[in-house]
Amino acid sequence: MRIFAGLLLACLSFWSVGAHAEDASVSIAIKNNKFEPEELHVPARQKVVIHVDNQDATPEEFESSSLKVEKIVPGGTKGIVRIGPLVPGRYSFFGDFHQDSANGVVIAE
Repeated sequence: MRIFAGLLLACLSFWSVGAHAEDASVSIAIKNNKFEPEELHVPARQKVVIHVDNQDATPEEFESSSLKVEKIVPGGTKGIVRIGPLVPGRYSFFGDFHQDSANGVVIAE
């Protein structure tokens, strides 16, 4: 009986960890000092992983005070930004090194 209870507990623990491991995922590129696309649509009330591909030769920072995130992505590299869960709404972000051109919004729906 103890063995069965132990196996059951182990299976439930494994299932619980797996359920949280599947965060939503979106991708964005930095090209010519701009974010592409400028709008990211993400599911509300769920954690989200944003894959940032900086295709420029210079670094850029994915920054947002409303998302409470700052991430520098060196030129020619990729980075990961984790956000959420978010309530439905619009959350602006910008590139700190090119604030005049690198702007966007995360739309949680």
